[in-house]
Amino acid sequence: MTPEQFIDAALWFPEARESEPFGPGALVYKVADQKMFALLTGGTGGERATVNLKCDPELALELRGRYPAVTPGWHMNKRHWNSVRLDGTVPDDELLEMLAHSYTRVAGGLRRADRDRVLAVLGDEAPPLPGTDGR
Repeated sequence: MTPEQFIDAALWFPEARESEPFGPGALVYKVADQKMFALLTGGTGGERATVNLKCDPELALELRGRYPAVTPGWHMNKRHWNSVRLDGTVPDDELLEMLAHSYTRVAGGLRRADRDRVLAVLGDEAPPLPGTDGR
């Protein structure tokens, strides 16, 4: 998955917003303008893009064991966040599952009204796989 495809997938989620609070080159994705569910860095000047995603601690360990591109979250709580290199070694469908998992974990921590609203809109939907939406 390319950084551009990841951006499209992250912005697909209800009330997802992109910002650069840490300065240029670090794209932060928040749900309902409140909590971060993804952080995309790199991908320019030959640098490999990496995304940080929130994850259940047990699942985080499982994913790190399964994929060498998945490591403890860089500059994040290593128990609850994974960093994933977008180098093509993690299948796109698995990366989309990780993204959806991160979004729902973070959305679950919102105030009840916000949580209920964004999760109701999401339902059982998932972002389309790159290349399957006509692009």
